[in-house]
Amino acid sequence: MAKVGIMETAIRDGHQSLLATRMRTEDMIPALEAMDEVGYHSIECWGGATFDSCLRFLREDPWERLREIKKRLKKTPTQMLLRGQNAVGYRHYADDVIYEFADRAVQNGMDIFRIFDALNDVRNLEVPFKAVKKAGGHIQGALCYTTSPVHTVDNFAQLATEMVQMGADSLCIKDMAGILSPGMAHALVSRIKQDHPDMLLQMHCHDTSGYSEMAYLEGAKAGADVIDCAISSLAGGTSQPATETLVAALAGYPGRETGLDLTQLGELASYFKDVRKKYWKFESGLLGIDAGVLQHQVPGGMISNLVGQLREQGAEAKLTQVLEENAQVRADLGYPPLVTPSSQIVGTQAVLNVLTGKRYGSVTKETRNLAKGMYGQTAQPIAEDILQAILGDEKPIEHRPADELAPELEAAKAEVGDLAENIDDVLSYVMFPQPAKEFLQWRREGGGPERELVAAVVGAMVMSEKKQTAAAAQPAMATESGNGMGSAWRSFGRMRQMR
Repeated sequence: MAKVGIMETAIRDGHQSLLATRMRTEDMIPALEAMDEVGYHSIECWGGATFDSCLRFLREDPWERLREIKKRLKKTPTQMLLRGQNAVGYRHYADDVIYEFADRAVQNGMDIFRIFDALNDVRNLEVPFKAVKKAGGHIQGALCYTTSPVHTVDNFAQLATEMVQMGADSLCIKDMAGILSPGMAHALVSRIKQDHPDMLLQMHCHDTSGYSEMAYLEGAKAGADVIDCAISSLAGGTSQPATETLVAALAGYPGRETGLDLTQLGELASYFKDVRKKYWKFESGLLGIDAGVLQHQVPGGMISNLVGQLREQGAEAKLTQVLEENAQVRADLGYPPLVTPSSQIVGTQAVLNVLTGKRYGSVTKETRNLAKGMYGQTAQPIAEDILQAILGDEKPIEHRPADELAPELEAAKAEVGDLAENIDDVLSYVMFPQPAKEFLQWRREGGGPERELVAAVVGAMVMSEKKQTAAAAQPAMATESGNGMGSAWRSFGRMRQMR
């Protein structure tokens, strides 16, 4: 077997899990050229909640973030998380939106698209797969891992085969709640590699339960090709396992080493340790091991949302009760994997059930839509009594949910009007109408890149020019580190001092 690749998640899932997705682009830029020299398989930098957070909280253009990142990652593929027919939003979008979004993402610098459906309903992956293929991107089909009476190795293996038949270029076991046991990791990886020996298989685990390091090692022994890690200063808890820890651990498995340098990773860890301090008020407070997730299965990002909902109602003390109810609601709704948006749907309904004291006495629109089939088919059919309580006499649909959606782009162009300067702005508006409109209006009125972002970009340009000048004057400097990385890391060190 070949060496194990590492995908670095610090600038996407790392800070999404630990810091409510608040890291700004200016804090990513100074580290990017050094990250590019590490030798990562890929760097996850976009998608997930980053698009929403840029517009809603940071006054940033998510498309500009992608372009700035791509300028500096000249060797390492960029990677993103795409929520199937939901793209980067929280509802299904019409097919014309999905095709345009995939095309613009590739044009702006995206290489690898990890595509999942919250319910593992492959009908919701058909158009996203086709759209990414047409745009020239790499399709990584993601199996949302969960446990239930109906989720078995055979079940996941069948799902993987369907994704391969649909055109996936690689596969990923996506363990968003950190509940993949070491034994199951070995069994699942072994089965998928047996069925598809030439297909690259990646593992994505969260460290919530304490399982993930063990799961990674067992998966690596079974043939997993790539594992997702976060640099140590943004690792652990509800984030991914630490990059350095797995690099050191795998060094003891002949043929499965990563080849990454711990000294260089230590420099990155030190940088992001300082960055994290800036975002202390967004810390979830959910650090360390939470073995309770093995029962309630709530992913890290959703736990912080539940705490926020309860805090607003002065009911934070009821978190344990809500987590117990969450497991019951999930069973009632056909055992959906708890990942965006199903995790929010199930979690919010659990909060309502606890606060009102009556199960399904008050039902959200999203819960109704899930029961109706508007998000797709659940792994197990929803019981008739639950359907009756939620839908009354209304009947669930049986077709692909997006079949009901008319094309959206032309209407969106008319609605947003001249606030949109290009198709990227229109797509931002389609995904998040109100936050995007507010951002575009702010930009129209003179808002632009924040002072810190401009400083970071200028600083990175200056250091790049100095590096090129030094390299031209002293060619030998490029080999100082023994692997061609010396000048990039010296520039990174100076950039840290500038901060």
